[in-house]
Amino acid sequence: MPAMIRITVGVLLFLSMACPLLAAPATPKSPDALTPVMAGEFALQAGQLPEASRWYLQAAQADDDAGLAERATRIALLANDDASATQALKLWRQRAPQSLAMRAAEAALALRKNDAPSAQRELDALLRDKEDMGWRYALTVLGSGGRDPALSARLLDGFVDAGAIPSNLQAWLAFGGLAQSLEQPKLAERIVGEAVKRFPSEPRVALLHASQLRQAGDTEQARKILAGLSSAAVLTPEMRLAIAAEYDAMSDPKQAAATLARGPQDNQTYGLRASLLAKAEDTMTLTVLYDELRKEGSNPDPERRLLIGQIAQFLKRPQEALDWYRGVPGGPQRTEARLRIANVLFELGHKEEAFADARALQGDAGADDEARRGAYLLEAELKQKDDDDAGELDVLARGLAAYPDDNALLYARGLAWERRDRIDRAEADLRKILVTDPENVAALNALGYTLADRTTRYQEALELIDRARAAEPDEAAIIDSYGWVLYRLGRNAEALVELRRAFTLQKDAEIAAHIAEVLWFTGKREEARKFFEESRKLDAENRSLQRALEKTGA
Repeated sequence: MPAMIRITVGVLLFLSMACPLLAAPATPKSPDALTPVMAGEFALQAGQLPEASRWYLQAAQADDDAGLAERATRIALLANDDASATQALKLWRQRAPQSLAMRAAEAALALRKNDAPSAQRELDALLRDKEDMGWRYALTVLGSGGRDPALSARLLDGFVDAGAIPSNLQAWLAFGGLAQSLEQPKLAERIVGEAVKRFPSEPRVALLHASQLRQAGDTEQARKILAGLSSAAVLTPEMRLAIAAEYDAMSDPKQAAATLARGPQDNQTYGLRASLLAKAEDTMTLTVLYDELRKEGSNPDPERRLLIGQIAQFLKRPQEALDWYRGVPGGPQRTEARLRIANVLFELGHKEEAFADARALQGDAGADDEARRGAYLLEAELKQKDDDDAGELDVLARGLAAYPDDNALLYARGLAWERRDRIDRAEADLRKILVTDPENVAALNALGYTLADRTTRYQEALELIDRARAAEPDEAAIIDSYGWVLYRLGRNAEALVELRRAFTLQKDAEIAAHIAEVLWFTGKREEARKFFEESRKLDAENRSLQRALEKTGA
């Protein structure tokens, strides 16, 4: 269960254009459908997806509403109930034969059954849709609809052969990004090469080409392409950000910062440059930037003063950072400055003063509740850094006394208990969140993952994770949790499908470690070692990685 951070990479930029996996519940026209709809919703909210699938199919059979058939299909797909999905999809096809979403569901179901001819037929129809929406559905299906990424890659390769990819820039950029996310270097090279031929003067295609070359290991050629985009870097702020991201991905944050330095500057650009220069340990250039910005320090711009203070911290000048933060005037930035002051005081070794400042904000009646809660969370974090286990828990207890049953504080304490192997207490805090907020996705996922990872209550864990999946079916952290509980249930082949899908969506050390462990215990040890190495590159200190290495002896 990696951090639940929504990212936008490659194909994900376009997935949001397609319809969500679960539409809102339809209102049945027939009274015969009302009872199964209600039962299906209760089952869905309880995380009992097979039951929800059965009830919704019954509702769709009792009512001629296309929306019910659609919802029954989608819930059956989520429940991995291919038989019910087939029946519900037949009803949906009868009621909405021209629906692009229906054809996408047919393609997804065919992919799951490894029925390549049927999947190809439906995807081809979507790609040839003249309303410029069909290819977006096809993209979604190929990216996340099947169980075998290799089959998706083969189909996409065939569509390139057949000239089925629409002749517009967005489509070629999207399918190029999809090939990269599927980790199919030859296919990515082919699609990107074709895009370059079709759109030779388009900077975004050149950028995609550079990204493809970088992933293929040809960083020298990738750099040449990026260097040729210098004029675009000046003219378009978005392109500057994208080019900088490519340099950063090539472990060249200094050049990334230099790219951002071209063209108009604002606080966001200055902040990104400072972060990159700090990452590059380029103290000389960072000092030049610091000196440039602090000349304007007399201007009481709160955001700018926060930024200059942050750069002072990067330069390991905590006392100067403290002065800048203390000079931030009133308003919301003042609250953030107070939190940063406590951090800097802790960094300076003035721990008691840091804790006192955090407590002062906690008790400030003039501060809003969000700021005061943030001060409790900060003090707890500082206590954790100070290896003060009892102190961390005491702070969170005080926070919960001031803000009873606050979800953020309960969540933080639940994770703190989990780190101490007090799974019973972690569970109690996460369940308190679910009492007041039964659909809290983060809590559902955290509790489900904890039960799967640290207990043998796998069926209970599965139901909790399924509730989270129903709410956010394309969230990498939840897909990872789902794959992990499948592994714990002994369903290794299914687990690998989900874990690989999660890693496609988010390159995370914990997900990579999970894939490595499953591969190791299914006898694929060479591939497992590759994922262990990938996990180390992303975060060598990751707890799941350390546990997996200990368990496997890899």
